[in-house]
Amino acid sequence: MTYSMTGFATARGEGLGHGWSWELRSVNAKGLDLRLRVPDWVPGLEAALRGTLTKALSRGSVTLNLRLSRDDSSGTLAVNTAQLDAMLEALSLAESRAEAMGLALRPSSAAEILGMRGVLEASAPEEDNEALRGALLADFDAVLEDFLQMRAGEGRSVASVLSAQLDAIETLTGEAERAAAERAPRQKEALQAAMARVLEGAGGQDPDRLAQELALLAIKADVTEELDRLRTHVGAARALLAQEGPVGRKLDFLSQEFNREANTLCSKAQDKALTAIGLEMKTLIDQMREQVQNIE
Repeated sequence: MTYSMTGFATARGEGLGHGWSWELRSVNAKGLDLRLRVPDWVPGLEAALRGTLTKALSRGSVTLNLRLSRDDSSGTLAVNTAQLDAMLEALSLAESRAEAMGLALRPSSAAEILGMRGVLEASAPEEDNEALRGALLADFDAVLEDFLQMRAGEGRSVASVLSAQLDAIETLTGEAERAAAERAPRQKEALQAAMARVLEGAGGQDPDRLAQELALLAIKADVTEELDRLRTHVGAARALLAQEGPVGRKLDFLSQEFNREANTLCSKAQDKALTAIGLEMKTLIDQMREQVQNIE
């Protein structure tokens, strides 16, 4: 299974007097970079989530956001007796002062007194943060599974593209072999003509030495080794795509080897058809390297 480093998952949950929402996303990265934004008042939650992600992933820039809120309906109302006493004393003083000044005040109702600031308070229930952490971690398992499924789906798509590109490179390698075979007689004639010209103006030069130099030039222009290595690289890349586990780094290294062989092929070509094949191959390899950057 080939996994992509691109993934996304969201979910909502509730329990133990709280509601929460998850958002988990990742993009390409050279290594594993975890960025967690979770409430720090739930003990051990971040460490546990980080450990779970580290076991499940090997590469990618991963961001996890958890928004956690308390359910207000789970609380109760309580009277702040100290504040109530202070308010009643203030009312009593106000009534006494008004009476001394000959003023009559309307009696205050209980509802009005309870509505005064600070008299009636909402009290939060006792919280079991350990139990809340367990509930959150259990809920995160499904989020992570959705996230991994998306990365797997993306990975299958990338693997399909890479497989098609490898097929195309293999086809071009076969075309390059045929072009190199067709080039051979022309190359031989060109080298013989060059040797004749050199011998004609060489004077006292050793003909055997000149022939040896021209033979070395012919060897340097031979592309058999590069084409053999390209076929080997195609086989190695297919084997990596069939493996379980992270293969992105190996594929990245292999794509560099592909590029090196294609560059050498172009530099040795000395033939219009072979050069065109080499350039087309380089374009494919560049496209393949872009896809490889998405593989975990």
